[in-house]
Amino acid sequence: MTTISPSLWNSALELQGFLDREGFKFCFIGGIVVQRWGEPRMTDDVDLTVYLPFGEETKAAKGILARYQSRHPDPLQFVLQARILLLQDIAGTNIDLSLGGMPFEESMIDRATDWVIPGGGSIRTCGPSDLVILKAFANRPRDWEDIRCILLRSESKLDWSLIETELTQLANLKEEPEIVEQLLALRKR
Repeated sequence: MTTISPSLWNSALELQGFLDREGFKFCFIGGIVVQRWGEPRMTDDVDLTVYLPFGEETKAAKGILARYQSRHPDPLQFVLQARILLLQDIAGTNIDLSLGGMPFEESMIDRATDWVIPGGGSIRTCGPSDLVILKAFANRPRDWEDIRCILLRSESKLDWSLIETELTQLANLKEEPEIVEQLLALRKR
């Protein structure tokens, strides 16, 4: 079962085709991937991480912006500040494209696998352990509910050594080490 509209799946497939043709390394993350590893829930945008070494933001952004409309008034400045492109495709689907440059993000993309989606085709998604890491790091109420659903549905597929190692490093960078404790407490429940 899915609660994602056919147009959102089509937007994800089209975006994947474009990024593949352009030679980008990437994977889908966020609500669309919760459909695979957690429980179906409503989502109306497409989130993904594209691996891009630091210093290549402007060139990559210009190529992507030739195909997709920006939702930010100054996308080139914003991508340099935040390494995020806020986009919209021709169908009106919002796309949040994060430029990943950290070793964790490159490894996450390397671990990504294809998932056959409703209606046909497949998209490249992050694995369940990486999704838990991303959701815990984001540390929002919706993310903790998603993690709970991932634990219920995909617990046997989770690599807790990877999760604890990567999340500890990321949480320390964010100066929120309590995120790891919160995740481990949720796991025990």
